[in-house]
Amino acid sequence: METRDSATTAESTPRELGYWMPAEWAKHEAIWLSWPHDPTTFTSGVDKVEETYIQIIKLIHKEEDVNLFVRDQDMQGKISRLFRGEDIGFSKIRFFQFDYADVWFRDYGPIFLLNGKGELAMVHWKFNCWGEKYEELLKDAEIPSVINSKLHLKCFEPGIVLEGGSIDVNGEGTVLTTRQCLLNENRNPEFGKEKIERYLQDYLGVRHVIWLGSGIAGDDTDGHIDDLARFVSPTTVVCAYEEDASDENGEALERNYEILCQSSDQDGKKLKVVKLPTPGKIEYGGKRLPASYTNFYIGNNTVLVPTFGSENDEKALAIMQQQFPERRVVGIDCTDLVCGFGAIHCISQQQPATIKLQ
Repeated sequence: METRDSATTAESTPRELGYWMPAEWAKHEAIWLSWPHDPTTFTSGVDKVEETYIQIIKLIHKEEDVNLFVRDQDMQGKISRLFRGEDIGFSKIRFFQFDYADVWFRDYGPIFLLNGKGELAMVHWKFNCWGEKYEELLKDAEIPSVINSKLHLKCFEPGIVLEGGSIDVNGEGTVLTTRQCLLNENRNPEFGKEKIERYLQDYLGVRHVIWLGSGIAGDDTDGHIDDLARFVSPTTVVCAYEEDASDENGEALERNYEILCQSSDQDGKKLKVVKLPTPGKIEYGGKRLPASYTNFYIGNNTVLVPTFGSENDEKALAIMQQQFPERRVVGIDCTDLVCGFGAIHCISQQQPATIKLQ
């Protein structure tokens, strides 16, 4: 079967055709996930991470479809049995079989766009495993093509390396990112800041780029924004902040906070910046993990926020509830998930609500 508008010409960018990336709080059709399986990723136990996935899916499938990658029929059968035991309705689950390597869907999956006609498209960025750190995960770069063999969307291919966790948008024309990641020589060494900004503008439909500095300790993605700062409204950003000046994250997070306080949106309006505490030092096997409350997922009615058994968990949840008074904020224990160096936002990608899967 031929795909519909499966590619665009070099002269046609999403921005030129009226597409943009919606904010995460815009209505979703579905969430995309890949089921965990690799014990070398989750050293505290894959079975524990499976329990975390069940919690996430049990909550989110009540309000949006769950498009779930599984590696084969055996895995699908196992998951189906788990779901039946948890009263998860299969009418909201759609399985996709592919021999993927890992679960970090935010980074290797497509970014979905909309246009003014309510039509859905996707951007297929290059994925090089966070600067070629994990060669064994390179096959996950095929995931966008696998998806589009089913969805048949207009697909834009910029030809540059970019992970979904490295950017966050307000849906109105502004994108947040970091210098440490997008200007890193292990991504697109031939491009400078101006060229990268042009790609962001052309392929996300934005007009304004806010550059933060460095990421948090333990983050193997070179400073992804979803562990640092996130839009929660067109002009409000929650920002990870470390009160303990002696903590190794303190200086970098302070600098990022100061940048945001001096920043404005695409129309020149000052941002409201809300401090979100860090969970403190979370370790496993003697290594610091990239634990951050900003790695949340904004569902249609529920906001899933990672927790880590920290004394700051409840404070962070309360702050997040203030930002989303019309949605339920729920904490998900990500102590085991973050042993793989990611949390809820890292494993997920939202699909805006416009079409049904064919």
